[in-house]
Amino acid sequence: MRKKLKSVIKIGTRGSKLALWQARYLKEALEEIGLNASINIIKTRGDEIQHLSFDKIEGKGFFTKEIEDALLRKEVDLAVHSMKDLPTTSPPGLTITAVSYREDPADWLIIRKDDLQADKFLGLATGAVVGTSSARRKAQLLHFRADLEMRDIRGNVPTRLDKLRQGGFAAIMLAGAGISRLGIDLDEFSVIKFDPREFVPAPAQGVLAFQVREEDKELRRKLLRLHHKGVADCTNVERKVLQLMEGGCQMPIGVYCEKDPIGNYHVWVALAAHASAPLKMVTLSSSTRYELAEQTVAALKTV
Repeated sequence: MRKKLKSVIKIGTRGSKLALWQARYLKEALEEIGLNASINIIKTRGDEIQHLSFDKIEGKGFFTKEIEDALLRKEVDLAVHSMKDLPTTSPPGLTITAVSYREDPADWLIIRKDDLQADKFLGLATGAVVGTSSARRKAQLLHFRADLEMRDIRGNVPTRLDKLRQGGFAAIMLAGAGISRLGIDLDEFSVIKFDPREFVPAPAQGVLAFQVREEDKELRRKLLRLHHKGVADCTNVERKVLQLMEGGCQMPIGVYCEKDPIGNYHVWVALAAHASAPLKMVTLSSSTRYELAEQTVAALKTV
């Protein structure tokens, strides 16, 4: 006998503008399939620790653990996460049932126009200060421009843009997905939108993951109506590479997978031992996803 769904599905989310956009997106999607939902804001360790870069914060899931704990305690029924923030393995009792469409997966370099030097590669002067707390972004930027100065920057998307306006940085790096979803006007800046095949994004960047308790089978069944299988096919490869490398948000690794119109899969990986270490880059293609992640990791070890 199927367990009856609650009259109102409680969605657990962080409280940033982007996280709330994601929660509202999910709430509207649920309402379109006939389910009522409310939004519950949960503060995570990643929200509270603002003075350290990601690679200096111990452990995995520092943007997700408290939300997952609330799910397990049954304080909420459903969590929405930026999939790139999620550890590759859910805690016992929880599962990712569905994933969203994929917004632009690319990283964007956002440059103050006063600091723009159009004759320089990437539009930045020698020694220009770039703000990012991502070891992955640091490693790839330094691969292309070893002279740049990387400086940590934390805060939500609007906060980081304000810090750029104030002149502490010549440029900052952000995920294009967040900018696009928030509808932020960047006309006051110069923007370089990287090709994800050349400047490789975090695994599952641009995708939302919907996480529930394994026991809530009726809700899981309903959520399948929101699931984007084609997106999941690619993000499963990306996250499997990350899992095989035993990495998390702290690892300087980018993985991007796409499926072409005739059904072949293509994977791009960029990996460094740390933010200032030499970059390894691998591209692999296959007619199937079967063991594609394993083949990719094996190829990385030969570089």
